[in-house]
Amino acid sequence: MDAIVKMLEKHQPFFEKISRNIYLQAIKDGFLGCMPIVLTSSIFLLIATLPGVVGITLPQPLIDWCNKLYNFTMGVMGIMVAGTTAKNFTASMNRRMPAGKVLNDGSTMVAAQCSMLLLAVTQFTTKFNGSELSVFDCTSMGTRGLFSAYIAAFITVWVYKFCVSRDLTIKLPKEVPGAIAQNFRDIIPFGGAVIICGIIDVVVRNLMGVPFSELLIKLLSPLFTAAETYPGLILIQAATAFFWFIGVHGPSIVQPGIDPIRLANQAENLQVLLAGGHPAHSLTFNMSLVGEFGGTGATFIVPLLLILFMKSKQLKAVGKASIVPVAFAVNEPLLFGAPMILNPYMLIPFVAAGCVNVSVAKFFIDNVGMNGFSFVVPWATPAPIGIFITTNFQLIALVFVAIIILLDAIIYLPFLKAYDKLLCDQEAERAAELGLESDGAAAIAANAPAPAVEQTTASVETTAAAAGSEPVADQPEPAADASAKKDVDGLKVLVLCAGAGTSAMLANAIKEGAAQTGENIASSAGAYGQHTAIMDQYDVIVLAPQVRSYYNDMKADTDRLGIKLLAPRGKEYIDLTRDPAGAIKWLRENLD
Repeated sequence: MDAIVKMLEKHQPFFEKISRNIYLQAIKDGFLGCMPIVLTSSIFLLIATLPGVVGITLPQPLIDWCNKLYNFTMGVMGIMVAGTTAKNFTASMNRRMPAGKVLNDGSTMVAAQCSMLLLAVTQFTTKFNGSELSVFDCTSMGTRGLFSAYIAAFITVWVYKFCVSRDLTIKLPKEVPGAIAQNFRDIIPFGGAVIICGIIDVVVRNLMGVPFSELLIKLLSPLFTAAETYPGLILIQAATAFFWFIGVHGPSIVQPGIDPIRLANQAENLQVLLAGGHPAHSLTFNMSLVGEFGGTGATFIVPLLLILFMKSKQLKAVGKASIVPVAFAVNEPLLFGAPMILNPYMLIPFVAAGCVNVSVAKFFIDNVGMNGFSFVVPWATPAPIGIFITTNFQLIALVFVAIIILLDAIIYLPFLKAYDKLLCDQEAERAAELGLESDGAAAIAANAPAPAVEQTTASVETTAAAAGSEPVADQPEPAADASAKKDVDGLKVLVLCAGAGTSAMLANAIKEGAAQTGENIASSAGAYGQHTAIMDQYDVIVLAPQVRSYYNDMKADTDRLGIKLLAPRGKEYIDLTRDPAGAIKWLRENLD
């Protein structure tokens, strides 16, 4: 098992490089930027449909109003994603532009949305009340048009880069105000982007007889069909967990490519459900509630196992500290506190539990009558509740939840027991070395160096940083009296993670520590990718461990804006979330 971990260590820089790919980042961040659309529209859909489940009949005008809000939010998701993806891709491209040449992200955003409409939407004329009307087919404006949205965004930004890099723009005299001059500079790249997408649209429609969005779906349908089989679902889940195990945020690599079909399948499930049928798609957006039951690795039951069955003081403490966050799918305290990341004892259950869960879910959907997931619920919804809601409150869903909890416990328990024995032996050895009884090991462990597995995790991060061509800089070790000399009064701190869950833990600790110490410090939490518009309002930005691989890209932006960038390692980050006063001291120590 140690040989496997060493092999993973060796290749970690390569996987981190994949996660930093600017196309994957743009897709992920663009989609995150539109998550309010998904969540808000789902609320109105739930209002319109769920009362009928318990026999309550709402007034039809209210139902129509809720459906309208859903259709005019989720129904134009594709257009919005085209814009947000282009905006984020523009930000990445600007870091690679020659000095003095910048792409206008507002213009690329609008151009991508226009280009997406050209690729995905069909316009035709019809007669209504004796008048001839021009009509848009809205089918591909929503989640069905996400592939077209991504293609439009990438084409648009590359056209802008080509034109701006070569000064293929309209230049006005310097006396013309900057805002007006910028509008004219954008005319040629804007026109180039929409013309190219318009030509693609004409070619595809004439050769294939379908819009570009339908062509992609047609060509990729065998892949989508394969992804919804047992092997496909297992492969997707195994890859997500595997990347997380080696310290790379797995969903950032795996999900961008399958999000369009997951959302489209969930929307189709909803239509079938509303029509009175059985939603049969298993590859859906909220299947993550099952595969990532309590967080990546399906760790929902693990904190309880640690509390009830482990003898090691370390694991019991981690279980108590992580049981509430894990219930809301924030399992970083467990991943870095146990640790589970790059822990040889945890590789098999960490990958296997989620794979078993999605297989059981598909079996229940295909053979037992459980509905495929139809309603979208927030990612932080406790998984048992989310599964019950999104299957339209089926009792069989509760049976399913009970079964996967039991299976996950069976999968994890033998490996946890083996790891627990290792830690108990280490605690006993430390106690013996200091001439204490073994029951004093807990106090010693609290102040002693991390066990061998935790040290391995830290060394892996160091090795990965050293292996990369652009290593992540370590924070300098402060002088002994640095915390007494450095002023943090009035500091504004932004903590970033993948989904604003882990970052909220540290942001809250900083707020609490500021209150304890009387410091005037403001802290906020956010998701990486949604920070670009607000980062200039902060003095310090902290990257949580799961987005630490973006350090070098982030450093270019923070250096330009004069912002301090900090990136604590896994266990250090978790320790800071549990020590508010220590978080304030840490900030003092790391300020220049």
